Amino acid sequence: MKMALQVAILAAGVGKRMHSSLPKVLHPLGGQPLLGHVLATARALEPQTICVVCGSGGNLIRERFPEPDLIWALQDPPLGTGHALSQALSQLSPDGVTLVLFGADPLARVTTLRQVIERAQDGALSLLTVELDDPSGYGRIVRDASGKVTAIVEQKDASAEQRAIREINTGVMAAPTAAFKRWLARIDNRNASGEYYLTDVIALAVQEGTPVQTSQPQSVIETLGVNSKRELAMLERLYQRAQADTLLDAGVTLMDPARIDVRGPLSCGHDVTIDIDCIFDGAVRLADNAVIGAHCILKNVKLGAGSVVLPFSHIEDADIGANCRIGPYARIRPGTVLADEVHIGNFVEVKASAIGERSKANHLSYLGDSTVGRDVNVGAGTITCNYDGANKHRTVIEDDVFIGSDTQLVAPVTVGRGATVGAGTTVWKDLQPGVLVINEKTQVTRSDYQRPRKKAKE
Repeated sequence: MKMALQVAILAAGVGKRMHSSLPKVLHPLGGQPLLGHVLATARALEPQTICVVCGSGGNLIRERFPEPDLIWALQDPPLGTGHALSQALSQLSPDGVTLVLFGADPLARVTTLRQVIERAQDGALSLLTVELDDPSGYGRIVRDASGKVTAIVEQKDASAEQRAIREINTGVMAAPTAAFKRWLARIDNRNASGEYYLTDVIALAVQEGTPVQTSQPQSVIETLGVNSKRELAMLERLYQRAQADTLLDAGVTLMDPARIDVRGPLSCGHDVTIDIDCIFDGAVRLADNAVIGAHCILKNVKLGAGSVVLPFSHIEDADIGANCRIGPYARIRPGTVLADEVHIGNFVEVKASAIGERSKANHLSYLGDSTVGRDVNVGAGTITCNYDGANKHRTVIEDDVFIGSDTQLVAPVTVGRGATVGAGTTVWKDLQPGVLVINEKTQVTRSDYQRPRKKAKE
């Protein structure tokens, strides 16, 4: 029977090189905090307990992650990784196995971590290591002549010979929890940094005769962490390229895989095409044959089969039907539902509205807090006047209505089925079905009119 799993996430780093008042682990990668990625991976391992160790910015971190499955430990002041883990172990059961992760190292794969855990469940001290062309700054894995791990030596404390070693410690490790507690009680801070190094447990494990085993990730990307904005930006590009590769492998057409940002789960059907510089935020679902033009932003959107979003459109918290045409330069705001074959054209804004099949608003209009039926034509320059300065009111436009250009619909108001609204009309009373409404105006023509001229400069 395998020993129960616990996860300790070390997230107390101050992040001085970030030059930010925001705790390092709260900086975003791919649309969610670094720690959010680590927590998602930890939960996928189905541990018995997850303990997050935070420091002086702990309140902000706890507010961002209020989930009840987390327990918390405080490390203040920060005295090194060994001290951080000891704070976590004080909150964890002494039984089972503990996996150590870092809150600013977001891209480890579940399959990689399972290898680390399995070796620890067999009684070993299990390390995740990787070979780097340039290992500068990392702790080196020291092995004996037979290839067995004997120690990890930090860069500051390494000899010239040890600094030539390319295999480095990623920080990820697992061991029986009782063994971690025993080893941590024996480490000290007599080193160049004056800190309690977690890596000192390797030498203690070797002294006890505990086997020290290593695993390697599929890609070095899994081991990369963040200590500066430069590293965060680099990791963002690597992360986004990985998202793009996943989409390409699934059959999505990307006009340029280097110019797409995916900041949440993006689901695509068959034969989806995405042009350059698009951002997908939150949960986005694109059905078969959907087309997204250049420079679009979609946040929490469902887009139906065959629908086209033309360039520079912004859609948020909306449900778009099949074979719709959106944009260019359209804005669809939260709470909007478009039925099939709806057209929303250039410089049209829609907010908290339901628009029926085959209806069109092709130019320069605003539809807010509206219910629009089927086969409605909304002319250019039409607006729903839905706000009275204190409250929002609803506009109802029934099926087969024709609304001429430059119309103002003063809510609350209902335009009955089949009605026609002439250009330039202000509608502030309900219209019965089938009527024509216009605001009568007088056109005055004067033949003796003289256009004003600019005065000559003195």
